Amino acid sequence: MMEQVIFFTTLMAFLISVLLSPIFIPFLRRLKFGQSIREEGPKSHQKKSGTPTMGGVVILLSILATTLIMTGKFAEPTVKTYLLLLVTFGFGLLGFLDDFIKVVMKRNLGLTSKQKLLGQIIVSVIFYMIFRQAHLSSEVSIPFTNDSVDLGWFYVVLIIFWLVGFSNAVNLTDGLDGLVSGTTAIAFGAFAILAWNQSQFDIALFSVAVVGAVLGFLVFNAHPAKVFMGDTGSLALGGAIATVSILTNLEILLIIIGGVFVIETLSVILQVISFKTTGKRIFRMSPLHHHYELAGWSEWRVVVTFWAVGLLCAILGIYIEVWM
Repeated sequence: MMEQVIFFTTLMAFLISVLLSPIFIPFLRRLKFGQSIREEGPKSHQKKSGTPTMGGVVILLSILATTLIMTGKFAEPTVKTYLLLLVTFGFGLLGFLDDFIKVVMKRNLGLTSKQKLLGQIIVSVIFYMIFRQAHLSSEVSIPFTNDSVDLGWFYVVLIIFWLVGFSNAVNLTDGLDGLVSGTTAIAFGAFAILAWNQSQFDIALFSVAVVGAVLGFLVFNAHPAKVFMGDTGSLALGGAIATVSILTNLEILLIIIGGVFVIETLSVILQVISFKTTGKRIFRMSPLHHHYELAGWSEWRVVVTFWAVGLLCAILGIYIEVWM
């Protein structure tokens, strides 16, 4: 029975995204909500200028409708369901404001880094307050063992670091057509399996709702992209995947399952440190996906390779948790 529910949840989210996108994309075009391309980026990206952005709104609407309908009918919404939606839409709102400032107010950098960080911390603290009020576990599972560690009051630090860190990591990864849509579908699919294995069906349903939503969006986001998700989508998805890892007590495992996001972020950090300390760059350009583009790889080759790496990371994460 639940296997069928999982299938129809994924299908519902997919269809909502597929049906909403052809309506939403022309609407964005009429409003002239087009993407501005950084001049310092790869020259091949300049032709993408003006492509509608803020398509993450479609993803968020699909996730919301599917999650509420399917959990209400088959799994009963829990405090965890609402925590997932809180972070997803809290970070999505920050992303929407950032995109709005960029495309409507013509400020290419959007929100300042301090404004964005403050907003992310506020959402994270609200999450923690509800989390503690609901007496949810602050234990962190240790991969390769059956042990866990209760972080107590220090858990709020981990929550803030995790939500802020992974929302920005997914945001950094969102630089090529379909890259984040594919990698997040894989990561959420892995966590859906792990949540199912824990009998946390509400989290499993949310996770497959995300899978369906981003795959439906990928139909229009794959190269050559007809629409970008913008920060509206990437910040929301990054916050959501971090929240799923927290609510399943598999925070550390996210480093493996979300390996692509971690590697992309590390490439930026290493590039900045190297340039500031030695004046030399390690990569042709960061995040890492741009390095391979400038090395002569086609955009589609980079994306498919990163999807494959993401899939291997997901399989490894499932293997560690379920079979080791």
